[in-house]
Amino acid sequence: MSSENPAGLALGIDAGGTQTRWALADRSGAIVADGVVAGFSAVQMQSPDGRAAISAALVALAVATQSAGALGSVHAGVTGYDAAEVSGPADGLPTLMKQALGNVAMRITSDIELACRAAFEPGGGYLVYAGTGSIAAYVDAAGAMHRAGGRGGLLDDGGSGYWIAREALRRTWRREDQTPGAWQRSVLACTLFEHLGGSDWATTRRWLYGASRGEIGSAALAVAAAAVAGDDEAKAILAAAGQELARLALALLQRHGPRPVALAGRVFDLHPGIEAGLRAALGADTSLRRVTLLAHVTAARLALAALRSAQPDSSTMAL
Repeated sequence: MSSENPAGLALGIDAGGTQTRWALADRSGAIVADGVVAGFSAVQMQSPDGRAAISAALVALAVATQSAGALGSVHAGVTGYDAAEVSGPADGLPTLMKQALGNVAMRITSDIELACRAAFEPGGGYLVYAGTGSIAAYVDAAGAMHRAGGRGGLLDDGGSGYWIAREALRRTWRREDQTPGAWQRSVLACTLFEHLGGSDWATTRRWLYGASRGEIGSAALAVAAAAVAGDDEAKAILAAAGQELARLALALLQRHGPRPVALAGRVFDLHPGIEAGLRAALGADTSLRRVTLLAHVTAARLALAALRSAQPDSSTMAL
């Protein structure tokens, strides 16, 4: 360890299925390095191949950070992680992380808890996050996380990219049952089938049941494109997605009282009709704003706070 960093660096990790973003903070609170390695989720712990993929990503992370100096603390937000599931998908993840990054102070949370802390100080407000899936979360003043939704596409994920794509395909094929060939007169159906690569049921079946959740969610782009082209059914689906996302926020507002609501995730970039539907459902009294989250930076600052708490140094700057 260098004399300038007697307690080591604070590493923040935001791990998702697509990529893992990381940031290093020094004792002053400055971000001295950041980067991206392969994504991973806690659910991958359920298979040998998944565990190997996680280990590879963590080794790549260790290599990327080692030139900056020794680590003193790590805070990670990981998709699919639930500390309460002691024998569930996350079992063994802390061990893998310590094997790769060293036996340093470490805290692992879910990615949504980290995202909520990136949007608000504890007790400050509610985060509605919508990407492939959807969830709303609130970290209260005592640091406990509360959630609504986020239970996957089989049960819900209302308003998510997956939900939008599934709803559009459901409507399209129901109409085909009633009037074969009706898709040719629908901008939405034509745009969807172009995305899938064919208009027959065999193509939809092969794509839908062979694709990953993320690939299915990508078909929401086609729904948004149809809405931009003026398709009323696509616009209705996107407005309904906003209402579904509002339902998540309303659940937390009812349980924990009035607070601002922040919106994050790629679904809100698809089309303004989604946010408009959400705003209409929430009402004018709710404070609402879009946010861009730097969750890996927040994780680094949380790791630094833990480091300072363990090794107080009155000469360092406050966060």
